[in-house]
Amino acid sequence: MRKFVFAGLVAFGGILTVNAQCKTVSSIKENFDAWKEINKCWTAQSGKAMLYSSEKRIIFYSMNSPRENMYLVTPKIKAGKYTLTLDASDNGGETTIELFSINNASDAKSYVSIAKPSKITGTKKTFDVSLKKDSNLGVKVVLNGVHQAVYVDNFSLTPKK
Repeated sequence: MRKFVFAGLVAFGGILTVNAQCKTVSSIKENFDAWKEINKCWTAQSGKAMLYSSEKRIIFYSMNSPRENMYLVTPKIKAGKYTLTLDASDNGGETTIELFSINNASDAKSYVSIAKPSKITGTKKTFDVSLKKDSNLGVKVVLNGVHQAVYVDNFSLTPKK
């Protein structure tokens, strides 16, 4: 029993160490081409649906769970004003995208909407982002039907001058 508890503590400590190695950034330029799975400095929260990396992009897939809250959470970003551009498309139906400032990725109460939901129309999306303190950025996608998918690619967060 002690070995089992010790192994669990070592594994948990290893997870903390991996996340602790992720640095706060002041820009992000990610095309997801090299990702085989979600990068260790990012977080995927899919609920009962699926959020994964495949085909050189991020895929939000509803399966049989429409309206599930799904978030792709960036590494921590330095406080400041930014422009975020990304490509977002879907396979049909009504889908939306929304941005959140996140103080603690494991505490949903710390998620604060910073851009109202907008329909995904298969084009490049541009958002003005203002972070008052170092925070993670959450991209929330809502799929309103079964077997819907949203594809996100070419994620670029650049500081405003």
